[in-house]
Amino acid sequence: MRIDKYLWCVRYFKTRSIATNACKKGHVRINDSAVKPSRDVYPSDKITVRKNQINYSMQVIELPPNRVGAKLVDLYRTDTTPKSEFEAQELIKFAKDHYRKKGTGRPTKKDRRDIDDYTTEPEDEN
Repeated sequence: MRIDKYLWCVRYFKTRSIATNACKKGHVRINDSAVKPSRDVYPSDKITVRKNQINYSMQVIELPPNRVGAKLVDLYRTDTTPKSEFEAQELIKFAKDHYRKKGTGRPTKKDRRDIDDYTTEPEDEN
């Protein structure tokens, strides 16, 4: 079975074309070597997929006949992704929240007028 079809069958990608593009970009590796979408997958292959800044690792147990339900995915692969990958994703999420709070950014027109009123000196009324 082709690697792009396998990744689609075990639900790592929503469509085969997305899986094909990931292979072309070098985000999919089999036994630590980048592969083309047409590369065949065999049982006991170790696959690494980079998706959403996480390196998912898995080992092929068996080849599915077609796309399987989410509950049946574990019959065809063993997930060997380390917990540290998911923890790194959480740290990235918190870092993004730290630098820019939600709702802050460019001042609105009202904010700008308030700032101008605060910084300008009042005029004398002689």
